Amino acid sequence: MKAPRIMLAAGRSGSGKTMITCGLLRALQQMGKQPAAFKCGPDYIDPMFHEQVIGAPSCNLDPFFTEEETTQYLFCKHAAGHDISVLEGVMGYYDGLGGISTKGSAYDLAGMTKTPVLLVVDAKGMSVSALAFIKGYLQYKEDSRIAGVIFNRMSEMLYREIAPMAEKELGISCVGFVPELKECHLESRHLGLVMPDEVENLQEQVNLLAETLQKTLDFEKILAIAEGAEELSGKMPEALCKVTESEAAAKVRAAKPILAVAKDEAFCFFYRDNLELLASLGAKIEYFSPLSDAEPPKNTDGLLFCGGYPELHAEELSENQTMRTKIRDNIRQGMPVLAECGGYMYLSESMEDMDGNVYPMVQAVPGNVYRTKKLGRFGYITLTPNTKDTFRNGGNPVRGHEFHYFDSTDCGSAWHAAKPLRKRNWECIHATKRMMAGFPHLYYMASPHLALEFLEQCVSYRKEQEKTR
Repeated sequence: MKAPRIMLAAGRSGSGKTMITCGLLRALQQMGKQPAAFKCGPDYIDPMFHEQVIGAPSCNLDPFFTEEETTQYLFCKHAAGHDISVLEGVMGYYDGLGGISTKGSAYDLAGMTKTPVLLVVDAKGMSVSALAFIKGYLQYKEDSRIAGVIFNRMSEMLYREIAPMAEKELGISCVGFVPELKECHLESRHLGLVMPDEVENLQEQVNLLAETLQKTLDFEKILAIAEGAEELSGKMPEALCKVTESEAAAKVRAAKPILAVAKDEAFCFFYRDNLELLASLGAKIEYFSPLSDAEPPKNTDGLLFCGGYPELHAEELSENQTMRTKIRDNIRQGMPVLAECGGYMYLSESMEDMDGNVYPMVQAVPGNVYRTKKLGRFGYITLTPNTKDTFRNGGNPVRGHEFHYFDSTDCGSAWHAAKPLRKRNWECIHATKRMMAGFPHLYYMASPHLALEFLEQCVSYRKEQEKTR
């Protein structure tokens, strides 16, 4: 598959990747292009900004979760039909697992997808020193894939002097600069950037940046770099085919189980590929709001609670007692449920909010959720079951990640979590044959058997309910 593409990477977080990515996407649209957007790593919020800009879902590509063949397949699947794809990197370009490896880094993803990279250099307070910075990134890995440089927060006058020096001394193509625009700024909070809907005048900010970029970036060079990207096969991996084309999957598709997915301001962290995999396996997805609805959709066969910001809406969630009671009763009656992080917090006995107030929650799993002052168990993990009475992903380990400022008095012990390249490990997750609820976030394309096993239980639950009617 011929798929023109570039990645925007940087030396560290906070270098302007997300804002420049959004501005670049809007500028490409204004030029008549149809761009596709991707985010490296497990981040939920940056893709929401991409989506606000291009009006279409952005996708995560994660070189820890999926191997090269699956990663290329997912990229090609979502890049098809688009003129150009823009991938936003994560953290520093070479920063990967455990802070001691390039595995799982933006560099790793660039290699897996054979994507040329534009290095965003935050040049605030630098001039010639920026060249030393660039040289280090070019030489640290021979196959850096860095094909061009964008100088962020640099004046036009300085750029006109520094760019020729960089091209002559380093042999790198300079594709433009971004002046400091104080009007364009994204605020952060405890889980990262604030949500796009909370940014005042986001569209105006992006339009201003796009207009600026059309004047300060060399789009002819950028498009040429993107067009030079190598072709990819995009073939579905055999391991995924075995799951999606299995007899078990065919039975689930025939049953068409109804999967109720919590989606509102409190539960908003989704991987597009998770939902698409569930749908491809036969799930009929129906959304509902634990904040404002009275109960889940009628004839629900299973429940899915993803992460988000329940701590910002704890009082409202608690006050919707009708919903809490219905969900608790359904789970106690055997309805299958998957709950991650914020969703798991909601299913707990109680939850503390950002101001220290404690509210009763669904009370479907034991433990009281409380706020901590720092990230707990942050980063990628590999999960293995401690019991046979849970989803088992076809006997394969499950890859996930944790990112939360909250903890529980009882995090469960049905699964064992281990950090890659580190000695740290712990027990986690409450699980039964039909429930998996805990702090870890999961990416189903890395664990397709688990997604299928969950839907099989949804079908089994429906059959049991039909017998009692």
